[in-house]
Amino acid sequence: MNAILVGAIVMAASVIALFFLRYWRQTRDRFFLYFALAFMLEAVQRLPGAMQPPGAPDAPLYYLIRLAAYGLILLAIIGKNRRPPPGG
Repeated sequence: MNAILVGAIVMAASVIALFFLRYWRQTRDRFFLYFALAFMLEAVQRLPGAMQPPGAPDAPLYYLIRLAAYGLILLAIIGKNRRPPPGG
């Protein structure tokens, strides 16, 4: 059951990443690109967890990848709020 739930999380994160990638292609705004990369990292980070038996200890690398994904989201939000408005 754990593998099914992790698979659903991977699928959902991948779909969200594709949506943000589509918005990035339309607008060329880095905000959407960073969010797409963050959700793709989240999906890739969950894959090894699906292959482990339940109760197996997590390696610190898993948390570093998740930290990088959250850092990208934070960077996107800060970058969006710090840039001056276009034309102004």
